[in-house]
Amino acid sequence: MDIREGTTGDIPAVLAMFDSAVAWLTAQGRTGQWGSRPFTGDPRRTQQITHWAESGGMRIADIGGTPAGCVVVGPAHDYVTPATEPELYVQALVTDRRHAGRRVGRTLLDWAAQHARALGLPLLRVDCYAGDDGRLVAYYESCGFTRVQPFTVGEWPGMLLQRRLPQ
Repeated sequence: MDIREGTTGDIPAVLAMFDSAVAWLTAQGRTGQWGSRPFTGDPRRTQQITHWAESGGMRIADIGGTPAGCVVVGPAHDYVTPATEPELYVQALVTDRRHAGRRVGRTLLDWAAQHARALGLPLLRVDCYAGDDGRLVAYYESCGFTRVQPFTVGEWPGMLLQRRLPQ
């Protein structure tokens, strides 16, 4: 697996990753995280991913030259409690369901932790959907994150998590 900087040329691939994740979640009756509509064709989603690609914080995991996952790092979202120390924030993480079970998400989170350490930052934070059965929160905990606090955006239940980084 290779991790490279994402560009605006990756926008269709990242939209397709989200589409595959939404389809998979919808098939399980789990539409609370990202809804049930594909990201492709949604101007707001395209604009969001374009911003990520232009921000310099988007990385793509390639398997055999095919985009398999995406992570975006940068400042924390405005809907979470600000950190009390310097941090790097995982703004987004998605993997293409065709590559499920290949540790793409874990590899991208490990890249984010290494990147934060290289920048001299002691903290990596992320937020995620905390509804339904809580499997997504448990996934982040299995990747070395600990719960900080729950929050809501409208009716959307979230969980803020953090990972302390050795310096």
